Amino acid sequence: MQDWLNIALPKGRLGEKAYGLLERLGCGCPQMLENNRKLIFENEATHVRCFWAKPSDVAIYVERGAADIGIVGKDILLEYEPDVYELMDLGIGKCSMMVAGLAGTQLTADKTLKVATKFPNIAARYFGGQSREIEVIKLNGSIEIAPLLKLSDVIVDIVETGATLRENNLEVLATIQPISARFIANKAGYKFHYAQIEALLQGLRAILEEKL
Repeated sequence: MQDWLNIALPKGRLGEKAYGLLERLGCGCPQMLENNRKLIFENEATHVRCFWAKPSDVAIYVERGAADIGIVGKDILLEYEPDVYELMDLGIGKCSMMVAGLAGTQLTADKTLKVATKFPNIAARYFGGQSREIEVIKLNGSIEIAPLLKLSDVIVDIVETGATLRENNLEVLATIQPISARFIANKAGYKFHYAQIEALLQGLRAILEEKL
């Protein structure tokens, strides 16, 4: 009897792209795309059980074993450093973690830099590596507004196209790291479901190679 494989997917565009990959491998749960109030969806044929989660929660579900595997942005892994296996870069949801500020901003070292961000740990490590003294201002909403209202000198945030920055007289000052979706696994779950997970990985590699 095949054991059920629990998969955590992030809500939003990234999760929809990730679900599309699973569907191509025959592991989709069609009800996930329907307008309903179900929380957990099952594929009886493949013994796959999927659920949507807030992106930042996916790594928690996987780390603690509620999900055996998950799809999560590299930004979440960098920020929270969960104790999971990072098995594959899926090459979807590509963007970059960047430092941005008002056009013409100079990052001088003669004062404490006020940094607004949803990613305080990433920001602290980046500027700490430059021996820069910073004050982190943790925000949860639109980060771009912070330098416009002089709440911060700069922001650390994910940038995809840069359109919002340009429309608000902001510009990229430095690139911290490229970001994309990663396939992660619970360490115990990976050993227990090794054959199922490796089969999924092989299928995903084949799909990604088609695009090259």
